[in-house]
Amino acid sequence: MKTQDTSDIAPVPDSEVSVREVFGIDIDMKVPAFSSTTDLVPEFDADYLFNPSTTLAILAGFATDRRVLVSGFHGTGKSTHIEQVAARLNWPCLRINLDSHVSRIDLIGKDAIVLEDGKQVTEFQDGILPWAYQRNVALVFDEYDAGRPDVMFVIQRVLESAGRLTLLDQSRVITPHPSFRLFATANTVGLGDTTGLYHGTQQINQAQMDRWSITTVLNYLDHAKETEIVLAKNPHFDTEEGRETVARMVTMADLTRSAFRNGDLSTVMSPRTVITWAQNTKFFSNQALAFELTFLNKCDPVERDLLEELYQRVFDRDLSADAADIGSMQINQS
Repeated sequence: MKTQDTSDIAPVPDSEVSVREVFGIDIDMKVPAFSSTTDLVPEFDADYLFNPSTTLAILAGFATDRRVLVSGFHGTGKSTHIEQVAARLNWPCLRINLDSHVSRIDLIGKDAIVLEDGKQVTEFQDGILPWAYQRNVALVFDEYDAGRPDVMFVIQRVLESAGRLTLLDQSRVITPHPSFRLFATANTVGLGDTTGLYHGTQQINQAQMDRWSITTVLNYLDHAKETEIVLAKNPHFDTEEGRETVARMVTMADLTRSAFRNGDLSTVMSPRTVITWAQNTKFFSNQALAFELTFLNKCDPVERDLLEELYQRVFDRDLSADAADIGSMQINQS
């Protein structure tokens, strides 16, 4: 069985960044980074607000090749957090949604028929895991706790930072690139759906969970910080009246999250949803209609009465009546 040396396939970090200067965390720490960018580096979001503990956990993954698992409710920005750290390090990043349709073949690879000198020949094509394993790529497995058991055992092979990936069908052993990094996001911490909120999640083998050297929990932002982010993404609301409106939108989101945790709602408003709601409010010039089109129509119809009650409590207005009042709408396409 042959061993493949991949250390020269892609570059290693050639610079470093200050955590204090780049991420605003008061700590004397420098993290390796790349001086140039590539197509796989996530798009930079200048308005992104970092959670200090989660950011440090992710930075440890990049700096010391630790395997980092980020858990939390959906919509908290787990994957985005990893991407925005990678964007500031110019580190190529690739996200894979580990749903039930991802198979062992998708990860490892398969034989494919290709043309060579005008003849059809069989050639093994690497799957996403060996491809990334040989490059300076941060591979992120989203919905990690929804993966199929056969897929999870494939991933377990590479959870150790120095672990080699053995391709039995190819009699080949792949050593990891020095700048390969592995992250995952999950709604649970490997114990399965203990809350009844995330059907389809699986219990994860504890031997595998032990191989994740860092586990961090990312919760929703506090009210003031989330309001700040929504305003940054919607500067047209940056007036006294607009700021009050956005603050109420975030309050509405907070109430849906409480109802979601209590099992009264099946869908929750994420910060992304609030940002979209504000953008749609500008377009339609009707806040209630924008709420209905952005969030309400995604919810179970039996939950509409509860959401209308919450809306009434926050805005002191009738949701259905306001949404139906389209006679005075002025569509804003700017």
